[in-house]
Amino acid sequence: MIEASHLAKRFGSIRAVDDLSFRIEPGEIVGLLGRNGAGKTTTLHMLAGITRPDSGQVRVCGVDLLEQPKVAKACLGFIADEPEFFEYLTVEEHLKFSGMLYGIHDGAASADSLISRFGLEEKRRAYPEELSRGMRQKLALACVLHHEPKALLLDEPLTGLDPAGMRDMKDTILARARDGAAILLSSHLLFLVEELCSRLLIVHDGRLVASGTMQEIRGAAGDGTSRELEAAFLDITSRPSGSGA
Repeated sequence: MIEASHLAKRFGSIRAVDDLSFRIEPGEIVGLLGRNGAGKTTTLHMLAGITRPDSGQVRVCGVDLLEQPKVAKACLGFIADEPEFFEYLTVEEHLKFSGMLYGIHDGAASADSLISRFGLEEKRRAYPEELSRGMRQKLALACVLHHEPKALLLDEPLTGLDPAGMRDMKDTILARARDGAAILLSSHLLFLVEELCSRLLIVHDGRLVASGTMQEIRGAAGDGTSRELEAAFLDITSRPSGSGA
């Protein structure tokens, strides 16, 4: 479970996130949509414990993230839009290190399994700077899944992947949801959102302006008639801030 309650964050005079509340249940894949600068990344960073909110609460797997960060983060996985790695660790060493951090029994064998699963065998001894954007994305996912998190935060997870890599990523996301993980997925790729998500959250100027199933979001736009998700999204996010949906 991932739960945000009245989250707010400002950077100087900029209101990045304003009174944001939602809940994602185990087994759900929920899409987080918004135009550039809407507050999506700040929201994900607060949920991941990277950015501290000015006010509000985050609960992960039933644990308050601010009060018990180690416990909450133990069941959390986060893939950033631009994953960062240790410059002097190879692919294999990254996975062994993540296994050690999470206390995984037989971490070396687990690392080998993930290397094979994500097609990283030929890059086993490569350093991050030697990897393509897609390979870096695969390494990030492998590190995140090492401890089988029950809550996943994904920021543009298909960036840099070829068609085969995209299919593998989508299959992996669906498999984690079937295993009971609560997943929040942020992406500008609406086809990905439509394919994977059962419910959507749309933010605009830091506020939640629409939420619901795909059908409900389509119906919330314009004259209330069903339409393409892209048209509905553009309509909802073109309204004056605070008008809602």
